[in-house]
Amino acid sequence: MSSEEVRVVVRVYGIVQGVGFRGFVYRIARSLGLKGFVKNLEDGSLLIVAEGRRDAVEKLLEHVRRGPPAAVVERVDVEYSEPRGEFDSFRIVFE
Repeated sequence: MSSEEVRVVVRVYGIVQGVGFRGFVYRIARSLGLKGFVKNLEDGSLLIVAEGRRDAVEKLLEHVRRGPPAAVVERVDVEYSEPRGEFDSFRIVFE
């Protein structure tokens, strides 16, 4: 297991709004000890920014690719980078 810290910016496309996806990501990210946020975007996609141990981030991505029961995940774009340490917890952003 890698304890290397990473940051991911994830865009999730498909039927991902109005299906409990943000709460799903929130619960998993918190249980994995990740920091960052999840929010809906105007184009109907979902944005996740998460920082933490690489193995925890990979577990989150496994769940995101499946999604909650009512979701239909068509595409997941993932971009890795160095963590910035700007978050103190994981939260849902309502905008």
